[in-house]
Amino acid sequence: MTHALIRVYETVRDHLDAYAVADHLVPDLISHPRWIPELEAEALPLQRIFLAEKWLVTRLHYGHADPREAGNGNIVNCGAAMYMAPVGLVNAANPAAAYAEALDIAGAHQSSYGREAAGVFAAAVAEACRPTATPATVVDAALALAKDGTRAAIEAVCEVAARHTDFEAALRPLRDAVAPFDTVGPDYRSPSLAARRPSRLHSVEELPIALGMLLVGEGDYRRTVLGAVNYGRDCDSIATMAGAIVGALGGETAVPAPWANQVAEASRLDLHAPAAALAEVTREIFMRDTALRRVHETAFIALSPKPEVTL
Repeated sequence: MTHALIRVYETVRDHLDAYAVADHLVPDLISHPRWIPELEAEALPLQRIFLAEKWLVTRLHYGHADPREAGNGNIVNCGAAMYMAPVGLVNAANPAAAYAEALDIAGAHQSSYGREAAGVFAAAVAEACRPTATPATVVDAALALAKDGTRAAIEAVCEVAARHTDFEAALRPLRDAVAPFDTVGPDYRSPSLAARRPSRLHSVEELPIALGMLLVGEGDYRRTVLGAVNYGRDCDSIATMAGAIVGALGGETAVPAPWANQVAEASRLDLHAPAAALAEVTREIFMRDTALRRVHETAFIALSPKPEVTL
C-alpha cells in the first residue's frame, strides 16, 4: 500500500486528496499486476490486501461513494495509517500540512480514530524529517495535532516510555498504558464487542506504541524496530510506523544495511527506487508550493493598507 501510494504521487505529482485515492489508487489495486512477495507471484494487489483495504475498492469502484466519506462504515483500525509515511515525506518538516493532507486522503478509507491515526502518523514522519528533530520533538508534534482519544493514548504511552531505555522491560508497561484506549481488548485473536467501532474516547493501539518505542529506543533504528516487533499483537504495523519515523530521523544510513539488503533480496523488491521517485516528486511539489506562496504573499500585500510613516 505504501508503494502504491508512492505511485499515485508519481502520477499526480502534487498533493493528494480523497479523490486521488478513487481516481488513481483504486485502479492501481485492481488493474495492474505487481510482484507480491508473500504470494511469490505476479498478482493484483487487491488479492493481497486485507478486507479493511478491500473496502476502498468496494466503496469507491463498485459503490461510487463520495471519496471524502467512503471510509465511513469501515472497521476502525490502523489500515489507513500504515501507508501514510509518503505523505509525511512530501510535507517534510511541516507536520501540520502532513496531518491535513493525510486526513483528506484517509477519508476514503477510514473514519474516527483510524483516520486520526493516519493524520498523526504522517505528521510524526514530517517532523522526523526536520534536521533538528529528535524523538521528543516528534512526540511533541504528534501531541500538538492529535485529537480526542488518540492524543490521550499517545500522552499516556509516552509518559511511561520516557522512563525506559530497555524495550524488553518496557513491553508490559506500554501495553498497560495503552489498554484503556484500545478497543480490541486483551485477547487479540478474540476482539471485544466494542472492537474497531468509531469513538472519540479510543485510539488504535499501534501508533501510540510506535511512538513509545521511538522514545524507548532513543532514536536508534535497531532498538526501536526490535522493540516494536517484540511487542506482539499487531507488531508488523507497529514496526512499520516506528521504522518509518526513526528512518526519517536518521535517513538511509540509520537503517542497518544487512537488514535492508536481506529484505530486498528475499522479497525481490527494489527498496531504493520508490524512495528516489518520491524524493523527486517531493522537490517538485515544494517548488510549486513555494511559487504559489509567493503569489499569495504578493496578493495579500497588495490588499493590505499601506503602513503609515511615522517619524
